[in-house]
Order: sequence, then structure tokens, then C-alpha cells
Amino acid sequence: MDHVAVGPLDLAARVDDALAVQALAFGLSDEETAVRRHIVLRHFACPGARALGATTPDGRLVGFVYGMPNDRAHWWSTVVEPYLRSASLDHWLDNSFTITELHVHPAYQHRGIGRSLLTRLTDEAREPRSILSAIDTESPARRLYRSLGYHDLARRVLFPSAPTPYAVMGAPLPLRRL
Repeated sequence: MDHVAVGPLDLAARVDDALAVQALAFGLSDEETAVRRHIVLRHFACPGARALGATTPDGRLVGFVYGMPNDRAHWWSTVVEPYLRSASLDHWLDNSFTITELHVHPAYQHRGIGRSLLTRLTDEAREPRSILSAIDTESPARRLYRSLGYHDLARRVLFPSAPTPYAVMGAPLPLRRL
């Protein structure tokens, strides 16, 4: 991974560094980043929330992932639940570990960093499965998720204020290795 170390991340202390990576990877404006700062801090305060970071030898954060045990009362679950229920798959919301965010700086993508972040985070999960959402297009992120064992549970999921539909994906844990 080109001298990038993956390890525990104090997301509350490095939220601005993480959001800078997310803004580059996802093309976010300063306003969108400011809104997400409060969301990330609120998520990271949830029971069982964990984060990992990918850092260069000089301590620069170039990737991060965080997630938590799923809670049906959380906003994300309330949005995706009807889509999963219509396919009789809403049981995926129970006893699962949700990947909330995974982002790698564009200059560091395609080096296995995202794979390492995701597998290491889910390896520590107590839940038997993992769920996440991704923009519903064929993308490197979706190919990564599929290679790890995630499959589509629901497609064309519409989140309020999101301009594009998402797919909800799920995988049994531990994730598949190549």
C-alpha cells in the first residue's frame, strides 16, 4: 500500500482531516462538508461506532472508514427500510454492522487501501453481516464491495436531498478475501 499504514482513528479528533478526504473523493462543496461534520460527530458518539484511518508516514490522513452496529431508529435505516421490506429483506437491518462512510483520497485509490480499511473494520464486528449504501452506478466502489461479498439488497433507493439513487448492499461477515 505504498507506505500507508491502516490503524485506529480518533474520528472526533480528526474529523476535519477525514472530511477533507471525503470532499475530494466525493466532490463535496464547503457547505456540504460543514453539514457532514455535525453528522459524523453525532454518528461517532453512537454505541459501538469504530473508525480506522490510512495515514502516510508523516501522519497525513489519506483514507478512512467508520461504521457502527445498525439501529433501526437511525435516519439511514428509516429511509432504506421500506425498500428492503418490499423485497422481504428488511431483516438485514437487524444484527448487522453498518459501514457509514469509506473514502480514500483520489491520489491513493486503486492501491488496496479501501479494501484494507473495510476488511479490518468489519473483522472486528460482532454482528454476522454488514450493510452499506453506495451510489447506484457501476463504479470502482461497487466493484470493490462485490469482490468482498456484498450483493445488492435494494436498488434505486432515494435519499432526501441526494441527487442520485443509491443501492443498499449486504454481505455476510467475515468479508470474502481474494
